[in-house]
Amino acid sequence: MARNFGVCTYTTLAAVVLATVISLPAVAQDEDKIESALSAAPQEMAENAKVMDMQGNVLREGTGEYTCFPDEGAGPMCLDAEWLTWADAWMNKKEDYKTTQFGLAYMLAGDTGASNIDPFATEKTADNQWVVEGPHVMILVPDPALLESITDDPNAGGPYVMWKGTPYQHIMMPTGPRPEQPQ
Repeated sequence: MARNFGVCTYTTLAAVVLATVISLPAVAQDEDKIESALSAAPQEMAENAKVMDMQGNVLREGTGEYTCFPDEGAGPMCLDAEWLTWADAWMNKKEDYKTTQFGLAYMLAGDTGASNIDPFATEKTADNQWVVEGPHVMILVPDPALLESITDDPNAGGPYVMWKGTPYQHIMMPTGPRPEQPQ
């Protein structure tokens, strides 16, 4: 028995095939972003972490307490709930932000550099203490007095406070070697 495949059916089939082929690079791109994001976390955390891009698109649902973001300029990172609140305040320059509980963030793939004294600097200058950090953990504390005994010198050879005296201050705790610094 012969089947009649009309022009409409071929057109529909062609459209489906074309849509599938066009979407393949997007799927591969999402997988690359997911891999980048999860490189920031310990393996056990990465298994259950939610993954989002900086535009708020969910790339992978998760059941854990952390949300990971791919490297879209600053380096991949995994943030707990307090850090997500902090990130919103920092990105929107909310000067009234106050940390309400301890927060923990991971950047185990390192970062691409930031000023240690100016939360909104976008590039190295002669006086903004730019530092490119290797693998590290970042800690938020609810009481700023807890930071007083910790240096803000990123070259002191241990943990230091970044953006001290601002609403965005936090402890940087290196966990591996620091890459060569830009000149």
